[in-house]
Amino acid sequence: MRLELKIPTIGESITEVEIGGWLKKNGDTVSKDEPVVSLESEKATVELPAPDSGTLSGIIKQKGDVAKIGEVIGYLETGNHQPKAPGTKSGDASSTAKTESPAGAPATPRIMPAAQVALDERGLRPEQVQGTGPGGRILKEDVLRSEAPTAQAGATENKPPQERRAAETQGPEPTQAPNAGRQDEVVPMSRLRRTVAQRLVEAQNTAALLTTFNEIDMSSAIALRKEHGEAFQQRYQVKLGFMSFFVKASIDALQQFPALNAEVRDTQIVYHNYYDIGVAVGGGKGLAVPVLRNAERLSFAQIELAVGDFARRAKDNKLKLEELQGGTFTISNGGVYGSLLSTPIINPPQSGILGLHAIQERPVAREGAVVIRPMMYVALTYDHRLVDGREAVSFLKRIKDVIENPARMLMEV
Repeated sequence: MRLELKIPTIGESITEVEIGGWLKKNGDTVSKDEPVVSLESEKATVELPAPDSGTLSGIIKQKGDVAKIGEVIGYLETGNHQPKAPGTKSGDASSTAKTESPAGAPATPRIMPAAQVALDERGLRPEQVQGTGPGGRILKEDVLRSEAPTAQAGATENKPPQERRAAETQGPEPTQAPNAGRQDEVVPMSRLRRTVAQRLVEAQNTAALLTTFNEIDMSSAIALRKEHGEAFQQRYQVKLGFMSFFVKASIDALQQFPALNAEVRDTQIVYHNYYDIGVAVGGGKGLAVPVLRNAERLSFAQIELAVGDFARRAKDNKLKLEELQGGTFTISNGGVYGSLLSTPIINPPQSGILGLHAIQERPVAREGAVVIRPMMYVALTYDHRLVDGREAVSFLKRIKDVIENPARMLMEV
C-alpha cells in the first residue's frame, strides 16, 4: 500500500513550510511514528513522523524546497511491497546495484562553485577528483591537486633529455594551490532564521527602543541557593538555578509597573493581567523563546523543571509551536555564554525584555570599605512609546532589590 506524506497543519497562520532536510533516504525502512523529515516554519522546526511502518520512496520535495500545507512531499510503501528504483526493470540486478538519487541518476559528491569552474576549464569530470571538503565536497584545490601530476608529467616530457633526467631525479616540484583554504560557501537562509531576522528588524523599525542598566550583588541569592540547593534537588529532582529567582523577581516588578507587561495595538494599549514569561534558550536551530504560561502561579521547582525541559527539547528541535507563541515579557540570559554586558532586543509586540549576564567577582564599596562581591550586570530594553524612563529605571531597581533580598519574593514588601 502506498501512503502519501503530506505537510500537516502546523499553526493557524502558517500556510507553507520549508523542507529542512530528510532524516531518511529513498529505500530506507522506517517504523511507525519515526521522524522522516524536518519542516521549518516561520516560528519553529517540527518533524513529520511516519504514519505507518514501511519503506520511504518517491521523495518529491528536497531540502530547501517550499511546500504548502497539505501538499504531498513523498510516499511510504507499507506491507510486503518493495518499491522499485525509477527506470529499473524487474529482475535486473545490475541496475539496482547503484545508489541512485531521487531523479534516478547515480549520486555524485557536492561540487563547490569555484571547483565547478576549475573542472570545466580543465575538462575534468567530478569522479576523477577526490573531494576533501565537508561531506566529501569537491573544493577548487582538490581539482588543482588532481590536475597537478598530469600537468607536471607533460611538462617533463617536453624538456631536453638532460633536464628531464634531472627533474626525474629531483622528483616533482611542489605546487601551491592559489587561494588555498579561501573558499566561500553560499547556503540559503532557513525560513526560521529569515523570520527571526525580519522580526528583529521590525522591532528596531517600529518600536522606540531604549536600554537601561544596573548591577546586582548576587551574594544573598548565591548563599540561599547554597543553603537550600541540595535539599531542593533531592525533593524536586532538579537543581535550584537563578532563572527561577529572576522569573519571580520579574513578576513582582511587572505587577508594580504594568506598562512593561503590556503592548501597543494600533492606537490602543493592551494591559495583560497574566504573566506569560518567555525564556530564551539555545536550540539546535538557534535561539528559541518558549513561554512559561501563567508564571505567577508556578513555584520555584515548577519553573526550574519547565526551563530545563525547554532547554533539552530546544537542542533536539522538539519544542512545540504553541510553546513558542505569545508571551508578555521575556528574559534572556547571555551570561551562560559568557556575556558581560549587552543590549537585548524586545520580542514584538512585547514592550520589555530583561537581559542577564555573567556573574563576576568585582570590587565594590560597602559601608566605606572596598570588598569583593559576585556582581551581575542586568539590562532592560523597553519600548519608549509605552514605557517612560522613570518606570523602566524603577522596574530594574525593583529587580535588583528583590534579588539582593530574596526573602522579598516570599512576602509583599
